[in-house]
Parts: sequence; structure tokens; C-alpha cells
Amino acid sequence: MEGSRWPRVTGGPDGVLSLEARDGVTEGVLRDLARGAVPPPFSVRTLRPLPPVPPGERPITVDQTNHSVVAGETVVVKWFPRPSRAPHPAPALLAHLAGFARTATPYAAVYWEDALVALVTAYLPEARDGWEWCVDEAEAGRTGFAAEIGALAAELHLAMATPSAVLPDPVRLSPPGSGAWLGRAEEALREAVALTDGEDGTWLARRAEALRGELAPLASAPATPLIRVHGDLHVGQILRWRDGYAVVDFDGNPTVAGAEPYQPAARDLAQLTTSVDHAGQVAVRRRSAGRGATAAWAAAARRDLAESYARTLAEAGRADLLDRSLLRPFEVEQECRELIYAARHLPRWRYAPMGVLRTWYA
Repeated sequence: MEGSRWPRVTGGPDGVLSLEARDGVTEGVLRDLARGAVPPPFSVRTLRPLPPVPPGERPITVDQTNHSVVAGETVVVKWFPRPSRAPHPAPALLAHLAGFARTATPYAAVYWEDALVALVTAYLPEARDGWEWCVDEAEAGRTGFAAEIGALAAELHLAMATPSAVLPDPVRLSPPGSGAWLGRAEEALREAVALTDGEDGTWLARRAEALRGELAPLASAPATPLIRVHGDLHVGQILRWRDGYAVVDFDGNPTVAGAEPYQPAARDLAQLTTSVDHAGQVAVRRRSAGRGATAAWAAAARRDLAESYARTLAEAGRADLLDRSLLRPFEVEQECRELIYAARHLPRWRYAPMGVLRTWYA
């Protein structure tokens, strides 16, 4: 039976879908995609022609929400174990970014009925994500990477802001002082304080007013350009591979429900800069790096990253895409969201945002 080579998708009584992709399924699906044999109710959105894929598959074993399989050392199939019928941002963004070379080449999006179940992209040889390579840099005290990934983030946003057949009008203008961003950030702060217990919670509650003060500029933010942002741009989404750096995983931020797809570029930049701080906290926790030296490393790397980002935009004539007044408030909001994520999904992660906040508000 043709469909037996495809994953099994089932729906629970609550309507939540589950996907099971057994060993060998990835190879079978890719063979069928190559010859255009897609069994209903599956369908495929082709983004680029699929290259020849040699036999063989192996799972990517790092801890991740989704299940990725390398096939023939040529492509990666990322399976979504909990497919959602809600519109997924990645296929449209990858199609929009057709001319952007600094990501893994996208080949196909696979659907079961109206739910995205897999993305097929190029495999990047010798790739390591930032929770590996950036922690190495933190341990060694090297900051040369920062200018490179700052330029990469700017190049991504320039591509996002370039019209395409998919997004012919990719830049919008926010109304001045709408208050929506402030409300979202203050709610994140309230949740972070409510969900963080123990000594960390006491420390955070005592500094809630200082944090709220950092958010205040959002109330009077001027009109600023909005673009389709990456939405989850941290160092873990930046691969260092054989030919340099590449940004991947355009799935959006799983911790922010109902976020508007058009956001200030500063929101992506804030998440990226704070993730450098988090890499430093990982180095302190797991590599016994010195706290003082690592804090100095993080501050220098963040500065170089942001300066390179702004310089790359300016050189392209699009300095207007970055409103610097939004960067610090979004960084503070991001740390609150990291605490919320830790409380709800990964308690052992709390040390990273708390370590950052303790450094900022020593």
C-alpha cells in the first residue's frame, strides 16, 4: 500500500493531532515526493526542486520539540509530532525568502489535510547550533562571532522587507503610541513574577518596579516600520556550519500565543542579543566559566552584535527598520518570557534568565 510508507496521523477526542514517523518513513516519503506520488489526505507545497537523495537516514538526537531526520546526508525532514491545523508561518516565509541564501534551502512543506506535518530543507554539513558553538565562544571569551551574526540578522530583515510574489507589501507602519506593545510586555512581567517562586521569586518581585520602568518607552513609541519577523531568533536558531552561519527554524515563538506576525525588527534583535547572555549563563553553569568575565564577554558581544546589525541596515539604506528605543524594553520583556517558559515547560532553564537579570540589576 503506497501510504504505508508515510507517517501515521491520528486525532484525539479533543481534536489534537498526533504524528508518528517510524524508522524508514522519511526515506519512503522522500522517494514518493521525488516521483510525485503523494497519497491523500497528504499534500505537498513545493518550494524548490528536491535534489537526488541517496539512501540512508539518521535522526538528529539533540533535545528539540520536533523530530528531525537527516536523509542521505543531503536533506533534513523536520516532522511535527503535534501538527496544528492553524496556519503555520514557515512555508510562506520560506517562499518569501526565496532569494535569501543564508538559510537551509527549503524544498517542500508536507500537509495532512490542512495541518503542516513536515518541512524538507537542505542538510548543512558540520552544522552546530548556538547552544553549542556560542557557549564555546563564551567559555573562551571570544567575541568575533558577534559582528557576523549581527550582520546575518540584518540581512535576514532586509530580505523580509523586500517585496515578493508571496508578500508584495512586506513593510507596514505601526500607529504611534498605541499601547499594545506595553500591555503585552507588562502582562509578561506580571506572569513572570507570579510564576517564579522561592528566592528567585522574592528577588524578582522586589525589582518589578524597576523592570516596569524599563518597559515605559513602549507607551510612547513613535510610528515604526513593521515586518514579518523570524519570531524566535535566538542563537540556537543560528547554525555554524562548514560554509559559515545560517539562520533556520521559521516556526514562530511557541511561547507567545496570538502574536501579530508583523512586528518591529527590534523584537527579533532583542531576542538574539539576550540569547547571547543566555549562552554565557550556560557557560557559567556547565563549563565553570567565571561569572565576572562571562558578564563582560556578554556585554561586549551584545554591543558588537547590535552595532553590526545597525551598520548593515544603514549600508543598505534601511536604517529606518531599527527603532533603537524599542530594543531595551523588548529585551526586558524577553527575559520575562524566558521565566514564563521555564515555569511552564522547562523548570531547569530558570537559572539562565535569572542569571541575566541578576547581572543587569546587581
